[in-house]
Amino acid sequence: MSEMKKVLIIAEAGVNHNGSIEVAKKLVDAAVLAGVDYVKFQSFKAENLVSKDAKKAEYQQINMADGDDSQFTMLKKLELSPEQHIELIAYCNEKGIKFFSTAFDLESIDFLASLKLGLWKIPSGEITNYPYLKQIALKKEPVILSTGMCDMTDIDNAIQVLLKFGVTKEQITVLHCNTEYPTPMHDVNLNAMKAIADKFEVNIGYSDHTKGIEVPIAAVALGATVIEKHFTLDKTMEGPDHKASLEPQELIAMTNAIRNIEMALGSGEKKVTSSEINNKSVARKSIVASQYIQVGDVLTESNLTVKRPGTGISPMLWENVLGTKATKSYQPDELIEL
Repeated sequence: MSEMKKVLIIAEAGVNHNGSIEVAKKLVDAAVLAGVDYVKFQSFKAENLVSKDAKKAEYQQINMADGDDSQFTMLKKLELSPEQHIELIAYCNEKGIKFFSTAFDLESIDFLASLKLGLWKIPSGEITNYPYLKQIALKKEPVILSTGMCDMTDIDNAIQVLLKFGVTKEQITVLHCNTEYPTPMHDVNLNAMKAIADKFEVNIGYSDHTKGIEVPIAAVALGATVIEKHFTLDKTMEGPDHKASLEPQELIAMTNAIRNIEMALGSGEKKVTSSEINNKSVARKSIVASQYIQVGDVLTESNLTVKRPGTGISPMLWENVLGTKATKSYQPDELIEL
């Protein structure tokens, strides 16, 4: 079994910039400091995404508490213009981190394609959007597919569309996900991620909306190759996603923990490691004399015992030693020699 590849960590800035390019750049700075692989935003035009009478999700109404339940009004304030996308890409290049974004409408897919990012993220809300899936699949580039609000049939149907229009199975990573912000622990169902891997034979990952960092860390231990997590500069900021996001120090802690888990998982081959090899002789035991033994005495359970250190005959050879004759005299606790 080969050693585990590096987990791709996506810091989801999403719309936590609140429509401000300066806040967006500060989010990039925080992602750089955390050492993640990608900082991801969201690309959409409100007019193409929601109808004028679409209501906010319950968690959005609770988190914003502004008395306005219109999704359109909320999203219009959170758009990033094409010029801001280009400015953010340049800033990410300057800071040495990869820019990424999720398209939420067909026009935005075409715009992101013009930026040649080379990677696509399909959000949970678009997994049943056939024209959207087809348009992304036709790009024939790697796809990360979130599966919140899905059952296995929904996932299968989406994967079949991607395969039909040009994406290979090797290019697909399916993220287990729950879209409640924050996700209650009893609804995480992390074992579903492994079930997805077994059924569809694709790369798997996890998009997390729980409070804290322990669940994405556990996901890595279970085989996630991609982790996506929302983050913000301050959870008390106004906006739909801040309260269910990590603050910068939490993002650092999560990233460090994931990198440690990567190392800890290792190759899967059980062997003595370089760090513990010196402990073998200290912790293991040898066959020793339990009393004074003269030359020629028969070695028996009465005059032998087992004690540390493990520098002599292994106790696993106990039956081989019993019944033989001592070739020398032994003091109590002295290592027996064959």
